[in-house]
Amino acid sequence: MADPCKDVAGFASYWDLPGVKAGVVTGDAAWNILKYAKAKGFALPAFNCVTTSSVNAVLEGAAKIGLPAYIQFSEGGAAFFAGKGLPNDKKQAAILGAVAGAHFVRQVAPAYGVPALTHSDHCAKKLLPWFDGMLEADVQFHKLHGEPLFSSHMLDLSEEPHEENVSICAEYFKKMAPMKIILEMEIGITGGMEDGVDNSGVSKDKLYSTPEDTELVWNTLSPISEMFTVAAAFGNVHGVYKPGNVKLQPELLDSFQKHLGPKVGYEKPFFFVFHGGSGSEKADIENAVSFGVVKMNVDTDTQWAYWEGLLKFYKSKEGYLQGQIGNPDGADKPNKSHYDPRKWVRCSEESMRDRIIVAYKDLNKGL
Repeated sequence: MADPCKDVAGFASYWDLPGVKAGVVTGDAAWNILKYAKAKGFALPAFNCVTTSSVNAVLEGAAKIGLPAYIQFSEGGAAFFAGKGLPNDKKQAAILGAVAGAHFVRQVAPAYGVPALTHSDHCAKKLLPWFDGMLEADVQFHKLHGEPLFSSHMLDLSEEPHEENVSICAEYFKKMAPMKIILEMEIGITGGMEDGVDNSGVSKDKLYSTPEDTELVWNTLSPISEMFTVAAAFGNVHGVYKPGNVKLQPELLDSFQKHLGPKVGYEKPFFFVFHGGSGSEKADIENAVSFGVVKMNVDTDTQWAYWEGLLKFYKSKEGYLQGQIGNPDGADKPNKSHYDPRKWVRCSEESMRDRIIVAYKDLNKGL
């Protein structure tokens, strides 16, 4: 079997890849971008978005750095995107929010002049109705436009027995493959808390995958399609913690590649995803990329960056934000120009954008 990345390794730029354009890319074009990243030794950061404002910050950061944007929606983030006032007992708000978010990206991404991949994040077994709704939106969009609405989806069934996890992923992957949707799946558990899912008390052995785990994934999914990525656990934890509290072992990814490589006939067959990227040491990030990571999720750091932009704005304009009238310039002076949301939301966007650029640089030594 030949290394599938070799057919894109010779391109000078990702813009030369077939089908790549400014705006949302799916199918072969999206997969070729990930193959190109792996061949060239870099990875794309993927950012969780909960509003059009955070989507715009990602697109602006990607445009400034000149690389594809990877925008993802969690179930809770998607429900927030649609509006917290909507019922979500059957995941209807989460479905609506994810679909609306994907359509929003399709409308605005071309204006930023970079490709964009749209993705849905962690979907546990209890959230499968949300996944089903998004997949139905993909089917309907595919009927009209010949491509799916989303570039990729993630199934996170890592809480289930490993064989069940892989089996359910295969069932869904068979539905996704005809539309050329990339599947991201997780084995082992990412610790910490993310989007209301608390894995902070999980047994430490669950934080590390094994070569046998990854081989079963390969043997089950690769006959369906090559377009899948694996979020293998190597000590990953969501959130940011004090140095030393989280022990990442990216060398495990290397061992998984070396275990399977001789069996398939080429080096580094897996496309890995790095979960819990916020707060990680740069050396761990670089090692993970060298072992086949093509995507790293960033959420906690960009959440803080968004808040910090607002915090700094408030501190700098505090005297103008205590009422509609009256400030250090005079008791009768209006403050509308300061509390206008376009002022402080923009400060949040700029702060998040700058942190996004840092993430791109962390994952690409050439920048």
